[in-house]
Amino acid sequence: MVDPEHFFDDVRYKRWDGTQRLDALEADELLGAMSDELLSGGDLEDAMARLARWGMPGRMEGMQDLLERLRAAKQKRAERHDLSGIFDELKQKLDEVKRLEREGLDRREQQETSDEALKQAMQHMARERREQLDALPEDVGRAIRGLKDYEFVEPKAAEKYQELLKQLQEQVLGSYFKNMRDSLKGLSPEQLEHTRQMIRDLNRALKERAEGGDPDFEAFQRQYPELAGNAKDWDDLLKQLATGMAAMRSLWNSMSGEMREQLEELLGAAFDDPGLQAAMNDLADTLGQLMPLEGYQHELSGDDPLTLAEALGLMDEMNQLSDLEDVVRSARDQGDLTQMDPEQVERLAGSKARQSLEELQKMSQLLEEAGLIRKDGDRYELTPRGIRKIGQRSLEEIFSTLKRDAFGTHRADARGRGGDPTDELKTYEFGDPFLLDLPGTVRNAVFRGGAGTPVKLHPTDFEVYRTELVTQSATAILVDVSRSMLFRGCFLAAKKVTLALDSLIRSTFPKDDLYIIGFSAYATQLKPMDLPRLTWNEYVYGTNMQHAFQTARTLLSRSRGKNKQILLITDGEPTAHFEEGNPIPRFSYPPTKKTFEETLKEVVRCTRESITINTFMLARGHYLVDFVNQMSKLNGGRAFYVEPEKLGEFVLIDYVTHKKRRIA
Repeated sequence: MVDPEHFFDDVRYKRWDGTQRLDALEADELLGAMSDELLSGGDLEDAMARLARWGMPGRMEGMQDLLERLRAAKQKRAERHDLSGIFDELKQKLDEVKRLEREGLDRREQQETSDEALKQAMQHMARERREQLDALPEDVGRAIRGLKDYEFVEPKAAEKYQELLKQLQEQVLGSYFKNMRDSLKGLSPEQLEHTRQMIRDLNRALKERAEGGDPDFEAFQRQYPELAGNAKDWDDLLKQLATGMAAMRSLWNSMSGEMREQLEELLGAAFDDPGLQAAMNDLADTLGQLMPLEGYQHELSGDDPLTLAEALGLMDEMNQLSDLEDVVRSARDQGDLTQMDPEQVERLAGSKARQSLEELQKMSQLLEEAGLIRKDGDRYELTPRGIRKIGQRSLEEIFSTLKRDAFGTHRADARGRGGDPTDELKTYEFGDPFLLDLPGTVRNAVFRGGAGTPVKLHPTDFEVYRTELVTQSATAILVDVSRSMLFRGCFLAAKKVTLALDSLIRSTFPKDDLYIIGFSAYATQLKPMDLPRLTWNEYVYGTNMQHAFQTARTLLSRSRGKNKQILLITDGEPTAHFEEGNPIPRFSYPPTKKTFEETLKEVVRCTRESITINTFMLARGHYLVDFVNQMSKLNGGRAFYVEPEKLGEFVLIDYVTHKKRRIA
C-alpha cells in the first residue's frame, strides 16, 4: 500500500515550454482548421492534405514538422560520430597478434639448447618471421590479409588472428543478414559451411524467382529459420537483405578513397574462403539485378570514434531515417504514411516524432469516427453533421467578436409570450406570463400597507419579469456568387454568415424557415450541405437579382410565418435580367435602365406580399448605391454597407434583435 506521505515523491515538475499536451486532439479541431479552406471552395481531400502537411501550430504537428524531426535525428548522429577511427579496434587487435607472435619468437630464440644446429635454425626462422612481420603494410586491411599466408610460431597469436578473422566475418555477414547476427557469433567450421550452403540455396531460389519460377518460401524458411524466420514472403526477405546490403554500400560511399581500399582488403581477408566468397559474390550479383541499390552517402563530422560494427549499425540507422524522409517528403497526404512504423520512428527519432506520426495516421479515422466525414467511393466527403459543425463554428467565430452590449435594444408595442425572461420588472397585467418577483412584490405591499404581519397583498403589488417577444419568421438569404465576390474577398464571408445563420436558426429558432439562394446569371436554391462545396460562377457573367428575388418570393410563399424577409448579400448592382419569352438572361455592363426596371418590378411584388428586403452591401459602387436607394424607397427595408470581415456581425445581430423584442 502506498504511504500517503510519500505519494508525490516520484512526481517531477518542469517549466512549461509549449510542447506539453494536456488533452487529446479532437475531430472538431481538425475540421475547424479546415473550415475556411472548405468554405473558400476547397476540396475536402485537398484541405486534409494541406492540414496534414502543415499541421496546427500548438496542437498538431504536420508532415513538414515530422520531416524536420527525422532530419534532426539523422543530423544529430552525423554531428556526433567520426569514421576516421573505424579500423582502430581492428588495428589494436592486429597489433596484439603481432606482439604475441614477436614474444613467442623471442622466447624460442632465447630458449637454451645444446644442439647448435637447432639453435641456428631457430634464430634463422625467428629472423625470417620478424622480417615478414616488419614487411606488413601499415594499412590494417592489407596487413590482416598479408597474414593469411603467414605461418605462426606462437599458438596464442594464431588463435587471436583466427578470432580477428571470425569477428570480421561476423560483422560483415551480420550487416548483410541482420536477422542472423546472434547466430553468426563464434562461427565454427560446421556453422561456416552451413552459412555457405544457406547463401547458395538463397541465391538459387532468387535466380529461379527472377526467371519466373515459384520457389517454395515456406520450405526455405523451415530450413533456414535464422535468416527467413521473421519474413512473410520472398519480397519481405528481399527487402530485409537489401537493407543490410545498403548499410555496407552507404559505409563505402561515405568513406575516403584510402579507407575504401582498407575496407576492400578487410573484406578480402574475411572472405578468403573460396566457397563463401563465391557464394557472396553470386548473391550480390543476383540481388543487384532484383533490387538495384545505390546507397546513401552520409557526411559525418563528429568526434566519437566508431568500430566497423558500430559504423555499419550507424549507416543502417541513417539509411532508415533517409528512407523515412523519402516517404514523408513524397507523401501527398496522411494516407501515404500508413506504411510507416511508429515503433521504428520512435526508436530512430524519439517519442515526439512517433506522436506526430500517429496523429497524422489517425487524422482521417478521427474525423470519420466522429461522423464528420465519410467515404464516397475512393474519396472523402463531408457528412451533414460535418457541415453543421462548420456552420456552428462560423456562428461561434462571429459571436466571439461581439461585445456584451453589441445587440442593443429595440422596443416594440406588441406583447408576446414564451420568450426568454429579461432582468427588467413591470407591474403585472392580465395576460402577462406569471414570472413573479416575490421579494419585490412583498416589498411593494409593505410600502403600501406599512410594517406588520400578516402582509396583505393587493393586485397592484405584483411585479413580474418582462419577457421577450419571439416572432416566427421566414427568411431567404440571397448570396451573390458572381466572380467579383471572389476578387473582392467577399465570397468566404458570405458563405460563413450563411452557414452561421443556418446554425443559429436550427439551434435557437427551430420554428423559423430559412431558404438559401445562390445567384449570378441565374438563381438556384441551395441546401446547407451544398455550401462548403459552393464556388463562384467563373464562366457566366451577370448578377441577376430579378431571378433571385423571384425565386425567394416563390419559396417564402410556402412558409406559414407572418414575418417574411429577404437578406441580400452582394457586392454589385444588377447586371442581368430575364425578358419575357427568352430563357437566357440578358447581360449588360454598365447596367441598363431596363435591368434596373425589371429587377425593381420584382421588388414591388415582394413588397406587396409583405416581404422585407434588407441589403448588405459589400462594396460602394455608384450603380449599387443608386439601385439600393431606389429599392429601399419601394420596399422600406434597410440597407447596410459593411466590410466583409464584419458581415457576420451585422447579419446575425440584425436577425436576432428583430427576433426578440422586449415587451413594453
